[in-house]
Order: sequence, then C-alpha cells, then structure tokens
Amino acid sequence: MNRIKLVSMLEQFFIEDVGDGDLSANSLFPADAIGEMQIISKTSGVFCGVDVITTGFQVMNPSIEVTCLVEDGERITDKQILATVKGPVRSLLTAERVILNCIQRMTAIATKTADLTALLSGTNTRVCDTRKTAPGLRMLDKYAVRTGGGFNHRNGLYDAVMLKDNHLAYAGSITNAVQLLRTRLGHTVKIEVEIESLAQLQEAIEANVDIIMFDNRTPQQITDWLPLVPPDIITEASGMITEDTIASYGETGIDYISVGALTHSVIAADISATIQLTTQEDGRICR
Repeated sequence: MNRIKLVSMLEQFFIEDVGDGDLSANSLFPADAIGEMQIISKTSGVFCGVDVITTGFQVMNPSIEVTCLVEDGERITDKQILATVKGPVRSLLTAERVILNCIQRMTAIATKTADLTALLSGTNTRVCDTRKTAPGLRMLDKYAVRTGGGFNHRNGLYDAVMLKDNHLAYAGSITNAVQLLRTRLGHTVKIEVEIESLAQLQEAIEANVDIIMFDNRTPQQITDWLPLVPPDIITEASGMITEDTIASYGETGIDYISVGALTHSVIAADISATIQLTTQEDGRICR
C-alpha cells in the first residue's frame, strides 16, 4: 500500500473518532501510564492489516512500539495473538478502535477472497473485485483482495473504460461507443463492455474491445459463447455468482470472475484488544 495515502487516511479516521480528545482514556489514566496491548484473533481466517497496525499506532503516538506476530496472507486461528503494542495507555486506547475496525474488515475480505479462490482450484480462472467498496476504504479493500489471492479490477472510473447499459443506450450501440472512445482516449486505455446477448457479444468482438464481460449469464451460456471470442480478448463473468456457483463458472474457461460480495457485504472478522498496565514513566507499577 501507498504509505503516504495510508498515513493521510488514518489521520482522517482519527480526526473523525477522537475529535477534541478521548474523554474516557484521558480522564481515567494518568498521562505517564504505560501499558502493553495484545491484539487477539477470536476467529479463523486469512489475516490482513500489518501496515495498518504499525502505521496507525505510530500516527497516534510515535513513541509506541509495535510488534506484529503474523504476516499479511497468513492463516490465523481463534485466540491467536496477532500483535503486541507497548506505549502510553492513553494513546493505545485512543487508537484501538479505528485500527481494529480496519483490520477486521480487511481480514474478512482477505478470507472471503481466499475461500472463493480455493473453489477455483484446478482452473486458470482468477477472482477479482469490483468498485463496490466502502467509500474512503478502497485502497484497503483492494489490498485485502490481493492479500487473499485475488486480483484487482479497475481502481476507479479513471483508469479503464467499462461500457454498461446506460452508456450503450446513449451511444446507440457498442460499435458507436467504442469508435467514439477510440478517437478520444489514448492507446493505453483499455475498453471493457458488458454483454447480455449473443448479438452484443458478436458486436463487441467486431468492435475489437479489450475485455468482454458476460453479465448475468449462466455457466452454460458462457460455455456456448466463449469459443467465439478471439484469444486476444480478455473474458470476464459477473453477476449471480456465489460460493455455490463459482466453481461451475470457473469450469467454463472464463479468464476472470468479478465478485462484488468480496467487498460490499463481508462480515467483519472478530478481532479484539486487551491491555495490561505495566509502569508509569517514573517506574511505579500502575494498579
């Protein structure tokens, strides 16, 4: 991940959560209270979020010492200690929730991606994400997909063209839309088009698009239509794809399967934090 963007993101998250100050921690604990926090998994899955832990606590207070005991992409189990964090108790508690919120979501996305990727074992089909990410969290969401063994679709509206039904309705046809875009965009920009019928597939092929997305098509339809597509055009399937059906889509020979559920509806992984007071800066034990 881009560290500059990550620092900026976490700063904004802390501003939102902390505001003028942590009333609970700052009112209860002396400023010189030192503690050690353990971040603990309460579920199994694929961990993601090392950079968020290390960077997040450093953003809150540079004196905090962070030791991560797992790596991104590593399988974790219930009751496993993921990291230890030492420093001023006020800072540890103030940073805790923002950091946990991020790594819980990232771990859930990485785990979901790994599970779907495993269901495609034995095929050459790759799982990829969509733009259905949480606003403000796209960098984290897409990193988590990569951590789980998946691949990223376009990062946003700015780095590739995807022609959907509304675009095509305005242009009048796939052919018209592609021709217009070819005159206005540079040669490095890829053009993808969603198709839902055999006629649209044939038109997309004739227009020489870069990627064809079979949208809401059944595995049988894709199996029947895929041989028509030249090998230099990338193929993708999307819509109606779940854990129960993804293997059958992979068996069609499609290049990519994009799954919005990787990021739009995951259930956060259960990760918690506990803290033990150790000493104050003058060496006294905190009780």
